[in-house]
Amino acid sequence: MNATLLAVVLSLFSAVAYATAAVAQERLASRSPGSGLLRLLGSGAWWGAVLLNGSGALLHVAALKYGPLTLVQPLGALTLVAAVPLGARVAGRRVSAVEWRGTALTLVGLAAILVTASGPAPDDVLSTSEALAVAAVTAALIGMLARPGARPGLRHASASGITSGVASALTQTVTVAATDHSAPPLSLQVVGVALLVAAFAASGLLLSQTAYRGGLGAPLAVVTLANPMAAAVIGLVLLGERLQGGAAGVLLALAGASLASWGVVLLSRATPEPASDEEHVAPAPVDEHPVAAVLALESESAQPEPALVPRQPEPGHLTAL
Repeated sequence: MNATLLAVVLSLFSAVAYATAAVAQERLASRSPGSGLLRLLGSGAWWGAVLLNGSGALLHVAALKYGPLTLVQPLGALTLVAAVPLGARVAGRRVSAVEWRGTALTLVGLAAILVTASGPAPDDVLSTSEALAVAAVTAALIGMLARPGARPGLRHASASGITSGVASALTQTVTVAATDHSAPPLSLQVVGVALLVAAFAASGLLLSQTAYRGGLGAPLAVVTLANPMAAAVIGLVLLGERLQGGAAGVLLALAGASLASWGVVLLSRATPEPASDEEHVAPAPVDEHPVAAVLALESESAQPEPALVPRQPEPGHLTAL
């Protein structure tokens, strides 16, 4: 199995793990709305979802070892594709026509990107100075996008996607440098970049949680699209990654990116079809996509309890002193 095929297979399994975890957390959130953190920590289903998320992350890191950023990061959109049939099956409903259309467009677009972005296993990594420069530019972008102002959801979603894409690029540097012994495990390049990965990964999660407060559809699409764009810029500019086929390959990749983007937008905004009356299954929530449930879960638990309002006496009744 060559490096490109291995990277694709690992990315596929990573997407399935992420999608399964998101669907599981969506079901947990719908069955136990308003559950606090302590109650979640005592739930076996929640820990199973956490394990699936961790497995998806490890598979993604392994994929970055064998495939370039321009290939691995766009395949993250497969999480949305995998979540559609999984979420529909768990909710007892049919996949809607819009979801089928979004899935088809996403797969066709990713196939075009796969043809042009396939290449050898990465052997170049960011130097310490390059990693610090990328971190500084990313921090400046986060500061600009996260400032108070209009349309905070989309701006925070953009910041989250960029931050996650940069974290993946830095993860590839740590993975390649640590596994090919080009740098000592405790060197500044490995340890320092690993700390940057942790910081950006946490920042991406917090920014995405903020982005979804005003709705899930458009911010989810922005996060999914900004992530591979940020990683591709780093791969093409700093890591020497190239698209196959020259000018024609670039045009094909742009066309594939446009189709995949359109498909992602359709999937993130699709309204599920409720189950038929014969199935006697409650319809899934129509304003929440399964992949976004991991973020909605914590935002639900953070909602304050409603204050108790004294009941006013009805006219004609006397109150006790």
